[in-house]
Amino acid sequence: MEPRAPLSADILVTASCWEAEPDAEALVQRAIDAAARKAASSADGIEVAIVLTDDSGIRTLNRDWRGIDKPTNVLSFPAAPAPGPVAQPRMLGDIAIAYETTRREAGDEDKPFAHHLSHLAVHGFLHLIGYDHETDADAEVMENLERTILSDLGIPDPYR
Repeated sequence: MEPRAPLSADILVTASCWEAEPDAEALVQRAIDAAARKAASSADGIEVAIVLTDDSGIRTLNRDWRGIDKPTNVLSFPAAPAPGPVAQPRMLGDIAIAYETTRREAGDEDKPFAHHLSHLAVHGFLHLIGYDHETDADAEVMENLERTILSDLGIPDPYR
């Protein structure tokens, strides 16, 4: 049996507004790696795609896939399970993060942009591996895991 490849995160920047944050790709990669180490049963052999877009791009995704015609900060699209034997790498899904909404929320909450971006990347990744916040109990589990992962990155509790 061949050894599996480690986590692969493909990051695509589709909006020029991200040029204002030259470290964004590295921040997202670091956050995804930390989330995978802490929360995934194994980070080996999994792949995610992250799109750094703008409010217009995420609004289109939100409208087309969720029926909500407004921008949001982050969307996650888990990949459908592949039929038959699991291919390597196994695609978990896609995460889209909107620049303007992320920037605005960081300002409104008086948080460093880098911290908020990292939080959204972790949040999106957790959705890909099955966590959600549909009930209070589920939200508590997911938020506690986010706190732990972000703490490992030196980022304070985003829910304080």
